[in-house]
Amino acid sequence: MNNAEKNTYVKEHITASLIEYLKGGKIDDISISELCDRAGVGRASFYRNYDSKEDVIRQYSNQLIIEWEKQFEGDPNSSFFNVFGSLFHHYKEYSDFYTILIRQNMSYLILDTIKFKINLSKDDPNIDAYGKAFFAYGLYGWICEWIDRGMQETPDEINELFKQNQQQAI
Repeated sequence: MNNAEKNTYVKEHITASLIEYLKGGKIDDISISELCDRAGVGRASFYRNYDSKEDVIRQYSNQLIIEWEKQFEGDPNSSFFNVFGSLFHHYKEYSDFYTILIRQNMSYLILDTIKFKINLSKDDPNIDAYGKAFFAYGLYGWICEWIDRGMQETPDEINELFKQNQQQAI
């Protein structure tokens, strides 16, 4: 196994072990040593790939959104008009993970990925930054509220509600 394969193995096992633990426990209640024992990897392997337990979750969250983006862009039927529907389907598909984020008070990672995807930057002119922030925080609110309410609507239904709300706001 080469180094890249070893790192992939370590990341997959640490991530899976931490997510499994977080289904019933709190992130602050598991030590790095305990997490590594559960994952069957050494502490040095952990620190070679991550800065903290939160970093494990952050990297996984980023990985999921990058995979969604690749899938969306690779679909010939994708367009600006169905980006939110596709995104809501993504959150539904990974609802167990995103529910864990909310329950662990880590929903800000959802916001971070949204801000990253819309390229909200401190270098943006103020008017652009304010517009992007308004959009990012609004979408973040919709996603978190939908997840927190148990995703009662299907992704298509929440997308329709989102579109209706946007049209009313204009």
